[in-house]
Amino acid sequence: MIEDTKKDVQARMEKTIAAFEVELSRVRTGRAHPSLLEQVMVEYYGSEVPVSQVANVSVEDARTLVVAPWEQSMVGKVEKAIINSDLGLNPSTAGTSIRVPLPPLTEERRKALAKVCRGEAENARVAIRNIRRDGINTLKAAQKDKLITEDDERRGGDELQKVTDKFVATVDEMLAKKETDLMEV
Repeated sequence: MIEDTKKDVQARMEKTIAAFEVELSRVRTGRAHPSLLEQVMVEYYGSEVPVSQVANVSVEDARTLVVAPWEQSMVGKVEKAIINSDLGLNPSTAGTSIRVPLPPLTEERRKALAKVCRGEAENARVAIRNIRRDGINTLKAAQKDKLITEDDERRGGDELQKVTDKFVATVDEMLAKKETDLMEV
């Protein structure tokens, strides 16, 4: 019973870490990364779709993305969608491809992005603690139903706390690494 609860809690916490990693990857550092354009939507035959569904997004160098739409008629629409996004990017068209240079981040913008990252880290920590609480409640219910002893419940709670501490430390490490990347000039 305790091992099953512990495995369930660990699996859910790993999913939380994966979701946190995705959120951090969306925060723009000074480097070019194809995921920067994931949330940019383009009008394609009457519906809004992500850029990645109408074009190939690749990295040319550390500060430049290249967007190559699959249809010639989409070049203008993709460029307009990137300009109208709130990313502050200024694409330039070169024939059938669009170059998107990433401007260097200002100190003020870096600090704001670091603050966003800290908020996401706190959300991940809260999610991990909620998962721990659910696991402890499961153990308490099992102890109440006489499936495990009081000592087993206490030992299980201690094990869940150790797992929680490990995952919170992982969140803190990921946050520190991202903040270091952001503050790098």
